[in-house]
Amino acid sequence: MKIRTNRYGLAIIACLASLVTAHAQNADLQKVLSQMDAAAAKFQSAQADLVVDQYTAVVQSHEIQKGTIAFRRAGGSMQMVMHLKTDNDQPSIKDVLYKGTEIDFYQPAVKQETILSASADYERYLSLGFGGSGKELAADWNIAYQGTETIDGVETAKLDLTPKNGMNSQFTHITVWIDPKRGVSVRQQVFYEGGDYRLATYSNFKLNTVPESAFTLQIASGTQKIYHK
Repeated sequence: MKIRTNRYGLAIIACLASLVTAHAQNADLQKVLSQMDAAAAKFQSAQADLVVDQYTAVVQSHEIQKGTIAFRRAGGSMQMVMHLKTDNDQPSIKDVLYKGTEIDFYQPAVKQETILSASADYERYLSLGFGGSGKELAADWNIAYQGTETIDGVETAKLDLTPKNGMNSQFTHITVWIDPKRGVSVRQQVFYEGGDYRLATYSNFKLNTVPESAFTLQIASGTQKIYHK
């Protein structure tokens, strides 16, 4: 009887400890979301250097790309422009612009511009840690708080996100490392079925100084334009 009582006592203690941990994690998460709300209220634009590691599991290969990326809020919607460089840091192998309801892919080397219609979910992905508020994040994603982690001297909140019902996703989950005080992502990792992932690291941020003119692609004359609606 004494052994059984001890077991029950240990089970109760373990349960209480789990509840205390869950409560503390929820409190930490709510603090992060509140900080994101405050940062979002001040957010106008952001620019950063970008390094992307695209990992393909079936061949165990890494494709590394570098460049710059910028975000801007305009009229309640998000705009994004990205410029990817060549392996020897010469611009540019690809420019990507999201504006309105279209995604514009421009490849200068082959003089081809491809324009796609963007789904309603696309902007939700863009605002992950770039001008998005904590309220918006909680509305669109199931959030698991995974503690803090220091990246390049910046203390970040590590959040694992799975899309809520109604979101059209081609991935299993996304992990973001957010600097909640500035409202920007320092790192994002998108996980796909089969073990593939895309890891993006951002650095050298410039906040609220990106001009509107930056969100226009410089298209060379003679470029072929292709539309996919």
